[in-house]
Amino acid sequence: MGKLIWLVVVLSLLSRFYWGQWPWQIWEKLRGGPVPVQRARRLLGVARSADRRAIIEAHKRLIVQVHPDRGGDARLVHEANAARDLLLATLPDAAVRG
Repeated sequence: MGKLIWLVVVLSLLSRFYWGQWPWQIWEKLRGGPVPVQRARRLLGVARSADRRAIIEAHKRLIVQVHPDRGGDARLVHEANAARDLLLATLPDAAVRG
């Protein structure tokens, strides 16, 4: 059992060194990304390559449509805010600062 653990650790480190990513990050990309991120993109209607500005603009458009003052639902506002926060958190650091 100890040899198996060492093998997994060594293979993980080799993956990180060779491809610059951990094995679970590579696996996540092969699967198409995490489901909550895909759902957030679909909710806001933004592409995978959307930048910070595009995400915020899409969020504002959605909020105007679903706000309780306009006959919408507070639950949808909370979902839109969570989707925006999740997508902004998944952006690379350079895109967030820029």
